[in-house]
Amino acid sequence: MVLCVALNYGGRAEIVDAMNAILTERNGQGTSSKVTEEQLSRHLYTTACRTRFADPHQWEMRVSNFLLWQIAYAEIFVTETLWPDFNRARLLESLLEFQKRERRYGGIREGEPSDEKPARAAGN
Repeated sequence: MVLCVALNYGGRAEIVDAMNAILTERNGQGTSSKVTEEQLSRHLYTTACRTRFADPHQWEMRVSNFLLWQIAYAEIFVTETLWPDFNRARLLESLLEFQKRERRYGGIREGEPSDEKPARAAGN
């Protein structure tokens, strides 16, 4: 079993730090240009939408900037049962509900239209 504790953690900061580590790797230790969260945000697929709308943030159930890259294909189960009331019976119900899901690992069901944006051409 592995226990990871995320103190003072932010998924966006993690992605920016990863980009800067890549730049440092490519350019050597003396790199002076660093990627910022704002710069990275301007290059996301949703840039056109974000010029008119803010990031979605007012939902009651959300991932809250936690492990953004890592949970891209995660199956998330949300329950309204509060932690002190979450007992063995509730855990079993949750597992049974989870087993009903069809794992597609990022794919779509055959015959469903894709909502994925096509890959960008090199140099764009």
